[in-house]
Amino acid sequence: MSVDKNSRYRSSHEWARKDGARYLVGISDHAQEALGDIVFVELPEVGKQLKQGEAFGVIESVKAASDVYMPMSGKVVAVNDAVSGDPALVNREPYAGGWLVAIEASAPAEWDGLLDPAAYEAEAGKE
Repeated sequence: MSVDKNSRYRSSHEWARKDGARYLVGISDHAQEALGDIVFVELPEVGKQLKQGEAFGVIESVKAASDVYMPMSGKVVAVNDAVSGDPALVNREPYAGGWLVAIEASAPAEWDGLLDPAAYEAEAGKE
């Protein structure tokens, strides 16, 4: 399992990483490994307002379908169309090309309340 040292995490395995004035959001390497081969990704529309902890999409794998939850409150300003056309990109590059949405945070301080990489690694390692 790898972690992105520049991201913060939810215990439900989503990450957020600052990217200029916005935040990229995706699922962790641990999550994609647990899901197995990802075959479908459903993402929200640009402009959708979401609260921290709210489900914003679905990831389907050969094993199961799982909701994906917002690590931070904000407005979706971009979706990664590349993962819609190639869902396995999430498996191959969970922290790079496999990001899911970009948000404009409405409560940037929520980022500080997420798990840092060491805390997430310790928590995910217990599973």
